[in-house]
Amino acid sequence: MSAFVARVRRIPSWQLTLGVALLVLGFLMTAQLRSLVPRSQYDSSDLPPLRQTAQELQAAQDQLKAQILDLRAQVEAVEQNGQGNAAQITALNDQLGDARLAAGLVALQGPGVVVSLRDSTRPVPPGAAPGDLLVSAADLRQVIDLLWLSGAEAVSVNGERIAVTTPLTDIGSSVLVNSSYLQPPYQISAIGPADLYNRLATSAAFVAYLQDRAQAVGLDVALLQSNDVQVPAYSGTVNLVHARPVATSVPGGPTTPIGSAQP
Repeated sequence: MSAFVARVRRIPSWQLTLGVALLVLGFLMTAQLRSLVPRSQYDSSDLPPLRQTAQELQAAQDQLKAQILDLRAQVEAVEQNGQGNAAQITALNDQLGDARLAAGLVALQGPGVVVSLRDSTRPVPPGAAPGDLLVSAADLRQVIDLLWLSGAEAVSVNGERIAVTTPLTDIGSSVLVNSSYLQPPYQISAIGPADLYNRLATSAAFVAYLQDRAQAVGLDVALLQSNDVQVPAYSGTVNLVHARPVATSVPGGPTTPIGSAQP
């Protein structure tokens, strides 16, 4: 054993290094060759299954593309239907807006006139009643009617919108308008055409009213033209006692009422 060790010691170091390097290189080459054998077997034997898998994946992808196209078509159909519904909703909102406008539920402004009515300051003449010198609900109704006949589109009295169901009733020295007790002076604001002032001032009925109430009794009646008359929205309640909805027949269905009314 000592002789073998002595012989190894006599071998130069570079020869040992070279031998070790050749040994490692041979090991690596052997491992590389062994790894190539199963790889070539895999490539040659598993190629048909891989092709089949690729074909199946391609078919699945084509099916997904077809589904995507179908879903896109459905989305477009829904969007088009939604646009139609939006158009219907817009039309219904427009009709609702027109109905609210006609019912006086919308505040308005525009050109028009303001008629001011004040109680008479004259002494009560013999044989007359003190109430004859006061602005009454009849005075307000008469002026309002003349404004409507002259083309007024919206009327209010001291900030109270005149609607179809607006009552004007004398309550002592005040006038009940809607649910508010108004005191003089009364300002009747009306929005209408540009010549509303001339229509009202030159109407025979208004001239007769002035002669009967302003000249004879002494009521203070003033007529003012304005380019910016404001009429507030109706804020009262509507209680219909005798009115009923009109039932209309729908093709293929039962009769349905139009509008609403409180019984």
